[in-house]
Amino acid sequence: MKNLLNTRNALKSMMLLIAIMFVASRSNGQQIKPSKSGYAPINGIKVYYEVYGEGKPLILLHGAFYTIEMNWGELIPKLSKTRKVIAIEMQGHGHSPFSDRKLSITNLASDVEKVMDYLKIDSADVAGYSMGGSVAYQFAVQSPKRLRKLVIISSTYKTNGWLPIVNGAFKDFKPEFFDNTPLQAAYDAVAPDKTKWRKFLEQMFVFAKEPFNVGDSNIAKISAPVLIISGDNDGLDKIELIKTYQLLGGGVSDLQPMPKSQLAIVPSQGHVSLMMQTTTILTYLNNFLK
Repeated sequence: MKNLLNTRNALKSMMLLIAIMFVASRSNGQQIKPSKSGYAPINGIKVYYEVYGEGKPLILLHGAFYTIEMNWGELIPKLSKTRKVIAIEMQGHGHSPFSDRKLSITNLASDVEKVMDYLKIDSADVAGYSMGGSVAYQFAVQSPKRLRKLVIISSTYKTNGWLPIVNGAFKDFKPEFFDNTPLQAAYDAVAPDKTKWRKFLEQMFVFAKEPFNVGDSNIAKISAPVLIISGDNDGLDKIELIKTYQLLGGGVSDLQPMPKSQLAIVPSQGHVSLMMQTTTILTYLNNFLK
């Protein structure tokens, strides 16, 4: 009973943080319009995208239940000053219509590559947050020739990369936890069919409960430089995170050459609050991607 109460309290806290983040992005974000937006008809579904700015392409992949605006609204105006930013809303999220197609990181990573084909982008840097980070890891393994640099924000490539309390929270997700929240408000504002809200939630719950693992050996084969950004209290198992960094060639001493991949632990930040640290994340991104 105590564990169940802790899980419910954690969920309520998460929802509160999401609400704060949504208000912050609405009130403080520099609102700009995409130079191009639309739907890419790929893999039997339609995937919504927005394009901002000019320069080397940078693809942004949002977290679970989010829209482009909720996840990246603060960062896009700044990133697009020097980069061509392509933000994608994955299957069933935001503007992208609900589909009965099975949700998996393999399918979603394939969608990213097909959007690149549709927009005639040969290769790009890719940044993913939370669920988007897991998809980004899978993309790096499935489509290595299409990737230049990889940025992973508060995410993991396997279920066991999360702390047990986080995986336990996924198991206790219920539709009523999400009704009448900023997440539903954001969905209703842009979804092509608002009546699919509950079906979307049910599909996401199934997706969240299914274990996944891109594979240690596959992560070790990623040749592109990788930047991992994590909050010190963001729900990731930090022992597993260090193992991930070591698989990518990190965790060495001054007696060895500096690795091409990087790890940043941001103090006093949780999973949702980390994405509100716009200046910190922007500094890490610019220094790594330049």
